[in-house]
Amino acid sequence: MCTTIPQFFNLLKQCSNIKHIHQTHGFMIVTGLDQDNLHLTRFIDSCSSLGFSDYAFSVFTHHKSRPDIHLYNTMIKALSQTQSPSKAVTLYNEIQASGLRPNNYSFPFALKAVIKLSAIEMGRQIHCQTIQTGLELDVHVLTALIRMYAFCARISDARKLFDRLSNRVRDVTLWNAMVAAYAKVGDLNNALALFECMTEKNVISWTALISGYAHMDLPNEAIAIFRKMQLQNVKPDEIAMLAALSACAQLGALELGEWIHNYINKHGFYMTVPLNNALIDMYAKSGKIGKALLVFENMKNKSVVTWTTMIAGLALHGLGREAVDMFSHMEKEKMKPNEITFIAILLACSHVGLVELGHYYFNIMKARYGIEPRIEHYGCMIALLSRAGYLQEAQQLVMRMPCEANAAIWGSLLAASNIYGDAELGEHAMQHLMKLEPNNSGNYAILSNIYASLGRWKESGMLRKLMRDTGVKKTPGCSYIEVSNRVHEFIAGDTSHPDFDRIYQIQCKIIEQLKVAEHVKNEHFGLFEFDER
Repeated sequence: MCTTIPQFFNLLKQCSNIKHIHQTHGFMIVTGLDQDNLHLTRFIDSCSSLGFSDYAFSVFTHHKSRPDIHLYNTMIKALSQTQSPSKAVTLYNEIQASGLRPNNYSFPFALKAVIKLSAIEMGRQIHCQTIQTGLELDVHVLTALIRMYAFCARISDARKLFDRLSNRVRDVTLWNAMVAAYAKVGDLNNALALFECMTEKNVISWTALISGYAHMDLPNEAIAIFRKMQLQNVKPDEIAMLAALSACAQLGALELGEWIHNYINKHGFYMTVPLNNALIDMYAKSGKIGKALLVFENMKNKSVVTWTTMIAGLALHGLGREAVDMFSHMEKEKMKPNEITFIAILLACSHVGLVELGHYYFNIMKARYGIEPRIEHYGCMIALLSRAGYLQEAQQLVMRMPCEANAAIWGSLLAASNIYGDAELGEHAMQHLMKLEPNNSGNYAILSNIYASLGRWKESGMLRKLMRDTGVKKTPGCSYIEVSNRVHEFIAGDTSHPDFDRIYQIQCKIIEQLKVAEHVKNEHFGLFEFDER
């Protein structure tokens, strides 16, 4: 027995596929290790971590006559991470029927399943059971309950629980859970207020805020929090890096994104697939498609997200043919595309007018991969057809859609009607857009331009008058610039930037220099006489 246990642990470490799992299980049966719940627990945990939860459950069921709470907890944890989390709750409910008592690990694992199911009433029942067992003050249980209420959109219940118990359990994990809960629902004011009240903060506290701001499309604020974290000498972890890279991608903040990449390499971070995916996305959205490809090519393991991100990046840069080649390479590697992959490849076709290929990909979605087209896929096809001038076919596809067209689809048709001078289509699209986006000034401007291009000045004027009468205001343009790893936003007509006066003075100097340069150029070319014969 002394030699078999080290052999067993060695076999578990080497497991990477179902064949290895079968061999290890066979070894356990031959040596009698399957009769020991401790070793059985470790085996089941290894099975589930490799994605073989069904096999793990069959092993658990076979030994169900003599389980202990640790074995139950391990199996509940495994099932809570699968596509059938209801099985985890069913197993949790069997604990007491087996004569056992749930402990402070049973509840969090069961609540993970509740989150995936969005089953708030089930979560409340488990909450009551934590009180009955006297574990409602355990920090692991409290944290899990707060997360459950937040994910089930019951943030007020989470806060009540936190307020009632936070003074008795002053644990940073509990506070982090509440900050993350607010960030999850987009209540960043309360998240920040609670964060600032914390006497003890760790990298998870900072990351919760950074992720919250990035998720709510507030990348400037996310980056500002990331910088504050650095000033506090808190070393970012992988999750913080992912959140910061997401913010960089939204802003196109290349300098900061490159700094994060260098930081990752310098500090020896393990380059996980999600981290590489985030770098590909950041480089692609920051205009460095070559660097994105370099990260992609250096990856040993790629997920469907990796391929999709790369295809989307190529599409963003107008490299439609390269995106198509990437999709073909993906299929050759036996990587099954998902619904987001098809959005990316259809966008690639749309950007370069590959109508026939667009039709092909749209058709194989369901025929080959069993993916039912969603409104986003229809929107991509309609944009493709509209841009290429197939306006009648685009309208027919709108009519055949199994769902109502949204503002993006009608906007594609309106934009196409402007390109091809089709006022009738523009009016039809505008009728729908006035209901869906009544305050979008851009739609009114496009139709007004269509009328003007056709010499229908009366209708163009009436449309602009309608904008004034209904209070539709033109949205001011804005631009971003990155200077010394900091992104500055400028909105047309806004003078609130702290360096506005200095920027304005420099702009005036540049304009004067351009005028002088133009004058010198005119004088220079004025010296020459050209023979126009």
